Amino acid sequence: MSRNSKLISENLREEIAKELGVYDLVKQDGGWGNVPSKTCGNIVTKAIEIANRSVEK
Repeated sequence: MSRNSKLISENLREEIAKELGVYDLVKQDGGWGNVPSKTCGNIVTKAIEIANRSVEK
């Protein structure tokens, strides 16, 4: 996720990671490097859902 990290704020990524249950992995390893790509994809999907909801309002 580091290449596109500016597209999603750190706070939003952490919030979604907590919701998906992988926040402890991020904090344990000190970064996003060991988070599986599928999980990163789920985070992006969730961020898109949140963005779509905010646009609809």
